[in-house]
Amino acid sequence: MTNDEVTELLRKAYSDEIETVMNYLTNSIVLDGVSAEEVKESLESDIQEELGHAEMIGQRLKQLDERPPASYDFEARQENLQPPEDSTDVLSVIKGVLEAEEDAIETYRSIISAAEDADDPVTEDLGVTILADEEAHRTEFRGFKREYEK
Repeated sequence: MTNDEVTELLRKAYSDEIETVMNYLTNSIVLDGVSAEEVKESLESDIQEELGHAEMIGQRLKQLDERPPASYDFEARQENLQPPEDSTDVLSVIKGVLEAEEDAIETYRSIISAAEDADDPVTEDLGVTILADEEAHRTEFRGFKREYEK
């Protein structure tokens, strides 16, 4: 079927997507201020996409006779995406999103490489599909960052 490296990377990606959903949801709720509205709307729309990524990864793990991680398997790692103490600190959320997207991009590139080495074109294709979404998110939030740093 596939090797352990592919499976472990898929499990990491699944957990990361679930954590991202939680942090995007919380940040979209807690951010305040007129300037926060566009970022909040973007986070809200990205929640469904990130949840879809988790679902696709979970289905792929099932196809590989593996089980997606559950809550007891979960270890939170997105320290920089935690909601800010100051609910108007939109820039800290933008920076946290960018860090999470960079991590996701690195993970999906690793999945693509490991799947190619394991002769697993289905997982490789899944990685390419999700990688494109993550790179688009990164581009959007880079734009937000440039606007906030003016």
